[in-house]
Amino acid sequence: MEKQRKDKGDSMNVKQEAVRLRIYLGEDKRDGGLPLYQAIVAKARRLRCAGATVVRGTEGFGHSTRLHTSDVLFSEDLPVQIEIIDSAQKVDELIAALDQVGEIGLITYERVTVLRC
Repeated sequence: MEKQRKDKGDSMNVKQEAVRLRIYLGEDKRDGGLPLYQAIVAKARRLRCAGATVVRGTEGFGHSTRLHTSDVLFSEDLPVQIEIIDSAQKVDELIAALDQVGEIGLITYERVTVLRC
């Protein structure tokens, strides 16, 4: 990630340009014996991405417009979002590794500015 120094008087020391990757899928999706979200996080970790966060939703719908909700007892297909922020090079590497993975609902890719104290 490209670093830029700010003035000494500012509380934020470093600005970095990065990319945010968001992957949306259902928690019931699998890759081999693992839940797909765990397999994706493992791939990101093997590629030494800066980090990954998995967020489980309580309600949502996708392309099929079928509602998935935690209000249904024993719901096994709640929405899951994986978020990864890193350099464009690392994120592009991960995307290439995900080309062989099916059942991902949606992927978004956007440039962000990261501020570090």
